[in-house]
Amino acid sequence: MPIEQRGVDTIPEEERTSGPRDLVSILLGSNLCLGVIVFGWLPPSFGLDWWSSVGAVLAGTVVGVVFTAPLALVSLRTGTNLSTSSGAQFGVRGRLVGSVVGLLLALGYTALTVWIGGDVMVGVLGRLAGLPQGDTAYALVYGLLAAATVAGAVHGYRVLLAMSRALAFGMTALLALGVIAYAPGFTTAALPEAGGYLLGGFWPTWLLAAVAAGLSGPVAFITLLGDYTRYISPARHSSRRVLHATWLGLMLGLLVPQLFGTFTAYAARAALDYAGPLVDAAPGWYLVPLLLAASAGSVGNAGLMLYSMGLDLDAILPRASRARATYTVAVVATAAVFAGHYHSTAQDAMTSFVLLLTAIGTPWAVITLIGFARCGGVYDADALQVFNRRARGGVYWYRAGWHVPATLSWAAGATVGVLAVSLPTYQGPLLALTGGVDVSFLLSGLVGGAAYLLSTPGSGSTGRDSGVDGTPAHGADTEDAPHATR
Repeated sequence: MPIEQRGVDTIPEEERTSGPRDLVSILLGSNLCLGVIVFGWLPPSFGLDWWSSVGAVLAGTVVGVVFTAPLALVSLRTGTNLSTSSGAQFGVRGRLVGSVVGLLLALGYTALTVWIGGDVMVGVLGRLAGLPQGDTAYALVYGLLAAATVAGAVHGYRVLLAMSRALAFGMTALLALGVIAYAPGFTTAALPEAGGYLLGGFWPTWLLAAVAAGLSGPVAFITLLGDYTRYISPARHSSRRVLHATWLGLMLGLLVPQLFGTFTAYAARAALDYAGPLVDAAPGWYLVPLLLAASAGSVGNAGLMLYSMGLDLDAILPRASRARATYTVAVVATAAVFAGHYHSTAQDAMTSFVLLLTAIGTPWAVITLIGFARCGGVYDADALQVFNRRARGGVYWYRAGWHVPATLSWAAGATVGVLAVSLPTYQGPLLALTGGVDVSFLLSGLVGGAAYLLSTPGSGSTGRDSGVDGTPAHGADTEDAPHATR
C-alpha cells in the first residue's frame, strides 16, 4: 500500500471515502491494547474494590465521551485535522496551541503503550524462552515495537485503518480468552498491597480514579478524532451518524480494554505493578496469546498516536513533510519510553501525565466546541490553510494570525487547571478551596469557556460565506510558493 501523501492540508471530496463504520473500527481496534488496558489497573492500585473501580471507570468514560465526541464533527466539516481546524477560534497561527496539546497527548500515550507492551513482552519471553530480564532485553523489545509502529504510522491512514479492522476482531478474541485464563484468581475485594485509599478517603480516591482511568481516555482523543473524520464526506454521511459512530467507537474502544485491565488487576493481585503480575499469573496456555496481544495491540495503538503526532508536528513546521515529521517524533517517543522505564514508576508517571494533560487540554476543547456551535459547523476551509501555505490574511487571520481573546482564555483555563491539580509529587494551591479533591479538569474547562464567552460576545469569523468547498479566503496574500500537498 502506498505511503499517504496528505499532511494537514484539506482532504479533497473524492478522497473522503471512509464512513461511520470505519470510524468505529479504528476507535475500537486501535484501543484494544495494553496501553489502554493498563488504565483499568489504576483504580485497584489506588485501593478501591471491584465495584467501586468499575463505577469510577464507567462514570468517567461516559462523561468524557459525551464531552469529547462532538469534536469529531469539526473535521467532518473542515476536511482537515482538529488542531488546524481550531484556527477558526484561535487564528491560523494561534491554532499552534492545539498542535502542541495534541503533540504532548499523543507523545505520552505512544510512550506509555510501547513501555507497557514492551514490559509484558519481555516477561512473557522470559517465561517462554528464558529471555534474560535485563536492560538489553528491554532495549531490544522497545526498539522492535518502535520500529514496527513507525512503519504503520508513516504509511498513513489507510494502512492504520486496515490494521484496526483486523485488531478489532483479533484482540477481542484474545481478551475473551484472557477472561477465561485469569478468572480462577479473580476477587472483588480491595487489594491489601495497595495500602488502603490512596488519598486517605473513599470519595477523593474514587474521583481521582474516575478522572485518571475514565475521563482521561476520551480526553486523549480531543485532537485525534479529526484525523479520522476528515476522511468522511459530509455529503454522503450525516453529522448524526458520525456522532453516533464516535460515541459507539469510543465507548467500546475504551470500556472493553479498561474493564479487562480492572478485572485482571484483581485476578493477578496487581496492586503495585501491572505488567509483572499479569505475566506471572497467566497460565501457560495463555502466554502466546498474551504475547500477541502485547505486540500487535501495542503497534496498532501506538501507530495511530504516532500518526497523529506526525500531523501535529507537520502543522507546527509546515516545511516538513508528514513522513519526516513522523520519524522525528518517533525518536522523541522512544526516548520517553526509556525515560519512563528507568526513572519512574508506572502509577506515578501515568497519574501525573493524564491529570496534567487533561487540565491543559480541556479548555482548548471547550473553546473549540463553543466556536463550532457559534458558526453552525460552517467553516472557510481554504482560510484555515493560510499558515500551511506560508501566507497572510483570510477570515481567520485576526491579529497577526492569533485570536488573542481565545488564546488568553485557554491560558487562563490551563493555569487554573494546573493550580488545582493533585499529583503524586505536586499539590496545586487551589486544592485548599476544593477540600483537597482534584477537580482541575472541571475548573479549567469552566474558566476557559467562560473567559472565551465573555471576551468574545456574539463573535467570531465563521466563514459562513464560503463554506468548506475551498473558496479562497478573504484577502490572503502568499508569502512564498503555495505549500505542496504532503
